[in-house]
Amino acid sequence: MVQVTLEVNGKRVSYEAPARMHLGDFLRDQARLTGTHLGCEHGVCGACTVLVDGAPVRSCISFAVACDGRQVTTIEGYDADPVMQRLRAAFTKHHALQCGYCTPGMLATSRDIVLRLPQADESRVRVELSGNLCRCTGYMGIVAAVMSVLADLRAQPDAAVEALRTAQAQGRGAAPAVEKPVAFAGFTPTAASVAASATTPANPANPAGTAGAAPAGKKEGRGSQIDGGFQVPFPAADVWAFMVDLPALASCLPGASIESHEGDRVKGRVAIKFGPMAAAFNGAARLERDDAAMRAVFRGAGQDSLSQSRANGDITYQLEALSPTETRVNVNLLYSLQGPLAQFSRSGLVQDFVRRMIADFGNNVTARLRQPAGQGEPLVQASFNPTAMFFSVLWARIKRWFGRGG
Repeated sequence: MVQVTLEVNGKRVSYEAPARMHLGDFLRDQARLTGTHLGCEHGVCGACTVLVDGAPVRSCISFAVACDGRQVTTIEGYDADPVMQRLRAAFTKHHALQCGYCTPGMLATSRDIVLRLPQADESRVRVELSGNLCRCTGYMGIVAAVMSVLADLRAQPDAAVEALRTAQAQGRGAAPAVEKPVAFAGFTPTAASVAASATTPANPANPAGTAGAAPAGKKEGRGSQIDGGFQVPFPAADVWAFMVDLPALASCLPGASIESHEGDRVKGRVAIKFGPMAAAFNGAARLERDDAAMRAVFRGAGQDSLSQSRANGDITYQLEALSPTETRVNVNLLYSLQGPLAQFSRSGLVQDFVRRMIADFGNNVTARLRQPAGQGEPLVQASFNPTAMFFSVLWARIKRWFGRGG
């Protein structure tokens, strides 16, 4: 047994430990700081990454005794760190975490990138993150989070971050210590309403938007978000009357069917097929509407009977009168998936697919509004060819990759 003394998160700690105990085990078992996660324990996955004297280190392959007398920062020690404050907010905004197991190490590496490589582009960020493995997110959100912090700091430099960069260059890059622990303040419940939660639409020129309000349907940390919209060659009042008619609305959404309808609540089924992903979600939804502002939120939840995956989503739409005979429908989709299908939820290809679905939905709405009124014919479900749409979206993306598409 060897006496190991470290400065951990600004506090001096000293414990006896076996000579071959790794730093990760020392932090978890001796110092009781369990935010450091051990994954592969071979120095490959990066989940155990901590800072030693300000530099990222794999704690699963570093001996604790070799770190005697040095400064160690774990995920619990970043409360006063200006870079980590930005990264935590960016990880939430860009949905850069899912199960969270890799996140402590991912944040430590991201902090090092922000301090050491202020001019890094996406390619360099991906190379720097390649030593941290994530089995959930697909990395897109993580890369986007780091890029957003770098871009914000380039646009508006922060003196506190610049001081840390100077310290990092001089080998003194440890996170600032917190003088007093920050007590957890708890949460204050608030009542949700369509007027408060569904505010300004995606189009900033919308004259009906509420000044100072949050973007429509934007609730950070709840899932993946996609903005879109479409134009309809009809007056806004006519379009609004159609958009709050739930059976008519469902008839325009490929794969959707309503089994029961009572007021602003419905039960039904949504069938989806996209490449390797196929599901049929059975669930319920309700419509929250603001007739005066022609704004609504359609909130739904369901479960796929085959994979047992669960889905939750809010579709916020806001009508904007472009002219007496032309209306734009701004759409914001916020959704989350839990279960086996979650791996598909954040890929760029799926997001392109959803945007294409929104465009096709707009075409179906236009076609329905052009039907002569008063004929009493039953609404026919919109047709849908998933194979054709899949290859159409894939081809559009390939053209963008090679610079031939918009």
